[in-house]
Amino acid sequence: MDKVIKTTISAAMLLFSLGSAAFTVDRIDPPHWWTGMKDSSLQLQVHGKDIREADVALSASGVRLDSVVRLDGSPDWLYLYLDVSPEANPGDVELKFKSGKKTIKKGYELKKRRPSKDMAKGFSSADLLYLLMPDRFSDGDPSNNISRSFVHPEGADRSDPNKRHGGDLQGVMNHVGYLDSLGITAVWFTPVLENDMPGGSYHGYATTDYYRIDPRLGSNAVYSELVDTLHSRGIKTVMDMIFNHCGSSHPWHVSPPASDWFNFQDGFRQTNYRLSTLTDPYSSDIDRKLTTDGWFVREMPDLNQRNPHLARYLVQNSIWWIEEAGIDGIRMDTYPYADHEAMNRWIRAVRQEYPSFTIVGECWLPDAGAESVWQRGDVKPNPLGIKSELPVVMDFGMVIKNRDMKPFRERTDAWNGLNTLYDHLALDFLYPDPLNVLRFLDNHDTERFVVNPIDSISAWKQAMAFLLTAPGIPQIYYGTEILMSGTREGGDGNVRKDMPGGFSGDVSDIFSGRNIDPSVLEARDFLSRIARWRRGSEAVAVGKMKHFLPDNGIYVYERRSGNDQVIVILNGRDEPVEAGLDRYSEILPAGKAGRFHDVVGRGDISLDPSGRIFLAPRQTMILQRISE
Repeated sequence: MDKVIKTTISAAMLLFSLGSAAFTVDRIDPPHWWTGMKDSSLQLQVHGKDIREADVALSASGVRLDSVVRLDGSPDWLYLYLDVSPEANPGDVELKFKSGKKTIKKGYELKKRRPSKDMAKGFSSADLLYLLMPDRFSDGDPSNNISRSFVHPEGADRSDPNKRHGGDLQGVMNHVGYLDSLGITAVWFTPVLENDMPGGSYHGYATTDYYRIDPRLGSNAVYSELVDTLHSRGIKTVMDMIFNHCGSSHPWHVSPPASDWFNFQDGFRQTNYRLSTLTDPYSSDIDRKLTTDGWFVREMPDLNQRNPHLARYLVQNSIWWIEEAGIDGIRMDTYPYADHEAMNRWIRAVRQEYPSFTIVGECWLPDAGAESVWQRGDVKPNPLGIKSELPVVMDFGMVIKNRDMKPFRERTDAWNGLNTLYDHLALDFLYPDPLNVLRFLDNHDTERFVVNPIDSISAWKQAMAFLLTAPGIPQIYYGTEILMSGTREGGDGNVRKDMPGGFSGDVSDIFSGRNIDPSVLEARDFLSRIARWRRGSEAVAVGKMKHFLPDNGIYVYERRSGNDQVIVILNGRDEPVEAGLDRYSEILPAGKAGRFHDVVGRGDISLDPSGRIFLAPRQTMILQRISE
């Protein structure tokens, strides 16, 4: 009997010894942190084999271990909560992990924060955003076109519009001068974080590492350098983030830290894609649940932000990238699909550290009535009882109206479409802050504004003039300035074409102007002329709007801030038109002619309330009042 007991005890001790010897500490997120944060709490996610049951101690002045959290999922995750006091100095914190007889020591670095005056300035209606997909812009480093360390090492294949093409951050860096020459003041990159997925994720929306730039695009260091280079030109950086879902190859999905880390974790359920259920006062609970908790696709498992440890991880990830790289804004993908309370807490946490930082949420809704619910302000809570704290929303309604009504298409009766623009802006009263509405005509998820190659660009010019002078934050999609066209037939890759000249072997080169059609150069110069003028226009940035019902095909509106006045005149007809100016006398100097400079016509003009104006077919005028 004694022999049996001794054998059992020896076996147990052996198993315990083997278990403790097997545990590892493979990774800690965030990779490092900073002293002096307003929120002194710091979550560390520790990943390693059988790390969950390890005891933890730390040694550092001004840093205290508050709690250790062991969740009910995979044993390969452990969550530590530290308190980093204001008195803590930059330096290493020694973390000691112990299980049985085995001890692992890890140094964790606390850094000094960047000077606040140099970062996180945010963007506003004074800016012009340029949406850029790095994979399709320029290949500046062909050596990184395939990452052989990946589980799924997808290479570049430009023959297939729906595969990776090899563009990268170095390619953008090589052409920062081009971006500056356009007059844009902010660049929004589609996601640049690691997507180690089995094909089709060149777009970046299936994250597999929240703290690593995808090596096929560059590195964390290259990304930070690019942000600094853009800043040196007065251009801000907006980072695209996705908190609603991750890629199915993310370690979380391979071995979930908790039983509730994902929504519908026991089996795939697809979202119904019906955001109307969240603002519909009559919608059922199951429809709302499928909207927010269903997965976009099987390859993108839906994260459950109601889990406080996951929510905290995501909050810290945003703060980390702001402090690490100095980004100026975040565009949050699929914003309403995530948990609303968690997203509100995320916004508050980010703006607590960076009060000027700007966040825009993708709320793909058809009109201002539905979209405005998601903008922060004194509005009624939605049917879920939550008042959104999102500063900036996206005007998908303008995209839809442009697609359906085609106000800027060349045709005899196209001027009727200008009434669509008037009626669209007339609903701005629904927004708590119309100047914080992101206006755009297309993006990477829609058909191109130019669906097919066009013979005349006069209507295109009207669209650009309207976009860059209407109230709100204008955003153009890369390639718009060169009349890039495409539809989504055959895949999204057809609206995500390569910039000519960004890749080896390109016959045309927009960056140097080689072998480019004159109409393309005309379009680019027209857009950049308005954009460069817009940089200094207080009226367009923050001015009030007054517009007149389109009459005989002419749409006239004013933007004014103090003495800074801009008048925009659009002839929506494909024929010449003449009109009296008395209808617009309330925005013209009383009793005398006013002098204006035509920004796009490059000349001066007098407008007299008692006079008349003659407009060529589809003529566009942007008139800047000349101070007397």
